[in-house]
Amino acid sequence: MKQVKILVVIGFFSTTFLAQAQEYTFRVLANKGANEVKSGDSWHPIKTGAQLKKGDELKISENASVGLVHVTGKPLEVKQAGSYRVDELSAKVGSGSSVLNKYTDFILSSNSAEAKKNRLSATGAVHRGLEDIKVFLPENQYAEIYNNIAIINWEAAKGGAPYIVSVKNMFDEELAKIETPENVTQIDLSDPKFASETAVLVEVKSKADGNNKSVQHLIKRLSPARYDVVKKQLSEETADLKEETAFNKYLLASIYEEKKLFIDAITCYEQAIKMDPSNPTYKEGYEEFLLRNKLKPTK
Repeated sequence: MKQVKILVVIGFFSTTFLAQAQEYTFRVLANKGANEVKSGDSWHPIKTGAQLKKGDELKISENASVGLVHVTGKPLEVKQAGSYRVDELSAKVGSGSSVLNKYTDFILSSNSAEAKKNRLSATGAVHRGLEDIKVFLPENQYAEIYNNIAIINWEAAKGGAPYIVSVKNMFDEELAKIETPENVTQIDLSDPKFASETAVLVEVKSKADGNNKSVQHLIKRLSPARYDVVKKQLSEETADLKEETAFNKYLLASIYEEKKLFIDAITCYEQAIKMDPSNPTYKEGYEEFLLRNKLKPTK
């Protein structure tokens, strides 16, 4: 009899804990504009990381948007100005669940104030000496790429635009040369010039002074076996991210980061910012990504 009572008590607390843990309906992952949430009788500015609960009301201002992830893991972006009840938005999500919840926690924890504080404590808030041109690409052990498109950018301590981006094979033979006035360019590995290459080397230099240049960075295709594994994983994890939106690219970046596919993550961040350049969430998220993975020097 005593054991039955204990089990009842345990069951009660377990049920209560689960109810409290799942009492939210949405979490806010992206926020652009002066948006507000009404919880109870008062309105408050909405913040990234906030939880929206059943009974709450969301107000989207003009030229604004909010990126949400449902308790089931499904994403929803609200872009039309107006007021929305959370239970109405929940109905739009549909049935089923998604593994995106795992990445929701990853995004929020990676960009939290505590994570930034820990990063600064670990690295120190000191300026590190830049190369003449610092390309934001990972070290060779993380140089793998899943997709064909690689968007790369850089910072120049000396020299300046225009820049020459050289793409070479592993024998240091130049396969392509790109001239650009910007600090960013795109390489498409499906280009016939690179079709037979399993890896390429990328170097950026100032056109005015070729001595002002970056170190060479490796970009290499996944091995066939690794490619098949990643493809299978992504088919499940990205099932709800088929639509080409900035918010979906932002979520996709975290999936690639978790798999240490940093070049694919960079491309997704760059695409998200290009699609929605006025959204601070994507720019801030990208900056934090570069810093925590030591792809950009801390200043």
